[in-house]
Amino acid sequence: MDKASWGGVALGLSGIVGGLLLEGGRLSQVLQPTAAMIVLGGTAGAVLIQFPLPVVLEAVHRLGDVFMPPSHDPAAMVQELVRYANQARRKGIVSLDEELEKITEPFLKKSLQLAVDGTEPQELRTMMELELENKADMEERIPQVYESAGGFSPTIGIIGAVLGLIQVMQHLDKIDEVGRGIAVAFVATIYGVAAANLFLLPVAGKLRIRIREEEVLREMTLEGVISLLEGMNPRMVEARLLSFLGESKPDDKAKITAKVKAKGKGAGAS
Repeated sequence: MDKASWGGVALGLSGIVGGLLLEGGRLSQVLQPTAAMIVLGGTAGAVLIQFPLPVVLEAVHRLGDVFMPPSHDPAAMVQELVRYANQARRKGIVSLDEELEKITEPFLKKSLQLAVDGTEPQELRTMMELELENKADMEERIPQVYESAGGFSPTIGIIGAVLGLIQVMQHLDKIDEVGRGIAVAFVATIYGVAAANLFLLPVAGKLRIRIREEEVLREMTLEGVISLLEGMNPRMVEARLLSFLGESKPDDKAKITAKVKAKGKGAGAS
């Protein structure tokens, strides 16, 4: 669970609702189903016009990553690649063929399969970097969906406000209801601006971070496979892989190194 995302939503909503109540307002004043329908429906329609349906569906599917991020363990990946490097150094790269059935991560499995099949390191790098670029291009569209929605929703909110004002102007003979009608009309603007700044744009930013983390993990995986294919010393493989964790917490590298060494000692003892 991403505590920052859940806490951010709770803090943002409580701040707005709390401010409304402190000013003497009521929650019922901003709960307008018609305004929500205009903003949500209009924004969704605009997004569907701009993006293909599969991209929008993938963006909706990836929304869960903002609040429940997928478990990516760089330490486990480093340990696994160093273990493969040790095995390849002792028994040869072909011995890793028996490990392929146990691998569930698609990118690692494909990279290692090509290495076992005798692909040259440079050719392997070219092939897998092309796949990385294509995947990055596709994944770049996911946060763009939310960024576009964040751009559309305030404008759709203004449209909703104008529609409400039109209805108000048609009943100027009931002057006692005009003020209340204008207040209700501007609720759509609140919905549009709040949706953009409290949800859509922050979600786009968090998804960019998640996607970049996945890209770094795949880049590290590719570098590890190429290193063991080149017959590099496992300790050098470890050092090269740890260089990808430059944005980690200060003690992350030390912890990963300790885990790798402990695993190596255990394997030696056995």
